[in-house]
Amino acid sequence: MTRILVTSALPYINGVKHLGNLIGSMLPADVYSRFQRARGHEVVFICATDEHGTPAELAALEAGQSVEDYCAALHQIQAEAGEAFGLSFDYFGRSSSQTNHETTQHLAEALEREGLIEERLDKQVYSIDDGRFLPDRYVEGTCPHCGYEKARGDQCDSCGRLLDPTELKDPYSTISGSKNIEVRETRHLYLLQSKMQERIAQWVANRPRWPSLTKSIALKWLEEGLRDRSITRDLKWGIPVTQNGQPRPGFENKVFYVWFDAPIEYISATKEWADNNNQDWQQYWLTDKGAEDTLYVQFMGKDNVAFHTVSFPCTLIGSGEPWKTVDMLKSLNWLTWYGGKFSTSEGRGIFMDQALTLLPADYWRWYLMSNAPESDDTSFTLETFAGAVNKDLADVLGNFVNRITRFGNGKFGPEIPAGGEIGAAEEDLFAELDRRIASYTSNMEAMEFRKSFADLRAIWAAGNEYLQIAAPWTAFKTDPDKAAVSVRVALNLIRLIAVLSAPVIPFTAEKMLAIFDLGLDDVAWPKEKAAQELTRLAPGTKFNLPDVLFQKIDEEMMEQWAERFGAPRH
Repeated sequence: MTRILVTSALPYINGVKHLGNLIGSMLPADVYSRFQRARGHEVVFICATDEHGTPAELAALEAGQSVEDYCAALHQIQAEAGEAFGLSFDYFGRSSSQTNHETTQHLAEALEREGLIEERLDKQVYSIDDGRFLPDRYVEGTCPHCGYEKARGDQCDSCGRLLDPTELKDPYSTISGSKNIEVRETRHLYLLQSKMQERIAQWVANRPRWPSLTKSIALKWLEEGLRDRSITRDLKWGIPVTQNGQPRPGFENKVFYVWFDAPIEYISATKEWADNNNQDWQQYWLTDKGAEDTLYVQFMGKDNVAFHTVSFPCTLIGSGEPWKTVDMLKSLNWLTWYGGKFSTSEGRGIFMDQALTLLPADYWRWYLMSNAPESDDTSFTLETFAGAVNKDLADVLGNFVNRITRFGNGKFGPEIPAGGEIGAAEEDLFAELDRRIASYTSNMEAMEFRKSFADLRAIWAAGNEYLQIAAPWTAFKTDPDKAAVSVRVALNLIRLIAVLSAPVIPFTAEKMLAIFDLGLDDVAWPKEKAAQELTRLAPGTKFNLPDVLFQKIDEEMMEQWAERFGAPRH
């Protein structure tokens, strides 16, 4: 048994997340966690809401609430949305927790002891009309490197370069749109990442199994040279800046930058989970307390990778303390809405709460994971979604389960029949399953999700192909024993498919196992060859007729959704 720590990038607090956010980190982290639990490993899956920064303050102001009340309410909404989607977090924390205050302040002071924190008099953009300093992402303008006209103050999405807001040409406030801005002096703490260049480069080099997307982003930053980064902001909402356990002089009205404290919440949330479950958090996070034996896996969208391959490692490694750093970082590209961005304000795209008013969670889980944006950005369209639901879920998996349960019940009654001998059709099925299950397991271990679910779909299809070849409805007329073999093998295959499918469509897997009065706790990942796995349900085992597992999406539904969510129709 392996001990595995899984963290998903933290969803930001301001509003329910859209499908792109879901597939970007939380859903693949859940699928991987479920897979590893099913294989008998000890998994702790950690996530939390990311609650600090200007967006939270502005959203609370717009909602007419205190920022504390706003964040508490949105945390509950996001927790409920995650649960409804089957996200199996072991703990879903909050970056505003007291634990994270203490852990963040501790790490900042450790970095200062190591000579990696420096006070600097900084020049920062101030919006006169807004009456506030503008955080990096609230300044936009023209990129000085590539000319992109909507570059943010921290990074250009066009050329990917890191920026300082004062570098932008024709800058303006994204809060009000005002160009009535000026540069003012303010004092901030800087993390001296430039001093960590060689140590971080060596650390990245020692992670050869990282996906190419993750590696390329990390190397790009390293090739450009690590830059010292401010880790404080002129805000009220956030984690206070301390020195030797007391408020830091001159920083009484400042807080730590959200991008400094948010990754630290992985540690803090693990501490809180451990406290709640009488566990030792140190075996996950401190290498001198057992964390060297923990596999640490992170999941995130590509826009978060740089902070997790440079800034967060600078914090942990630079602290001089024995912190565990990530072993595998699975990064994903973006899911777009018909090639463009999801937008709440413009009514474009489907969000998590809306999705579940249309169809159950497994429909979305299957589509998103089987079309995961791994090698490139992926465009969500209602047409491709309907195709995946209708062809994969309804025509392949649903059809197989429906056909064999109804035929078996009609000819042999509601129990698995005895009689007959294994023949060539069964032997071919066993060989196909052994090959596919091995490939599926290997690809899931490697977090190659598109390949994994192509394998899983092929396993579903193998059930239908076996029924076509064995043709028990024909055999029954002249050789009932031969038909009994087909029914017995196929009903056992339902159980096996449920186990294999549970990481991605857990609610449907439960329905499939309920056919035999079983649950996910009653089964385990297959360890035997298919010939043995397909005998686990013995003759005489009772089974129930299931409801239709999946409804198809028709044109009328598509038209209604297109109008509601701003999708183009041809």
